[in-house]
Formats: sequence, C-alpha cells, structure tokens
Amino acid sequence: MSKQIIFSEKAPAAIGPYSQAVLAGNTLYVSGQIALDLAPLGDIEAETKKIMENLGHILAEAGMDYTHVVKASIFLKSMDDFGTVNTVYGSFFIENPPARETVQVGKLPKDVNVEISVIAVK
Repeated sequence: MSKQIIFSEKAPAAIGPYSQAVLAGNTLYVSGQIALDLAPLGDIEAETKKIMENLGHILAEAGMDYTHVVKASIFLKSMDDFGTVNTVYGSFFIENPPARETVQVGKLPKDVNVEISVIAVK
C-alpha cells in the first residue's frame, strides 16, 4: 500500500514531526487541528470554526470534502464548551454526520481550547 503526504498551504503547518494528513489508499487520516492561525485565542466558537475551515482546506487538498468524513475526534480543554463546539461542528455536517467521540483532556498544544482530527474515505 502506498501513502501520500497531504499538505495545504491554507491550513497551519505541523508544529512537530507529523504531517497535516496522510492518504493511504482511499483513506485520509487528518492530524489534530488547532486554531494556530487565530489570535487571540479564547473564543471557543471562533476556534472551532477556524479548525473546521482548516480541516476543509486539508480535505480539499486530497480531493475530498466534509461528506467524505467517516470519523471525528474532538478534544476539549473544558466539557463546559461542548454545546458551543457541537453547534459549530454540526453546521459543517448537515446530513449523515460522521461517527465521533468528544473527550475532555488536561491540556492541549499551545494552550488552545479545542483540537479536532478526522478520518475521511473517498
């Protein structure tokens, strides 16, 4: 099986030794995205929207869109933000949303409030 590294200049570059996304066969694994390109941080609605837009840029680079997403993982600094994140996230998946889990974590990179990763299939 071959793998192809996917990179979109419209989304933030990786901040460590990982790729924005890897296409293996027909499956795209998108690394967790944070709102690196949003300053100041703190507005959970703005962070979530920016992350979802960045995920869209990466999906597009692989010739996909949100309809191809089959699984999402959401990591929250505070579960108190669940409702807001859920509303913004849901606006990108109008029909047939993907499988998903949402968990609260102790800390996220760059002290952001939310991180989201997805798996998409073409």
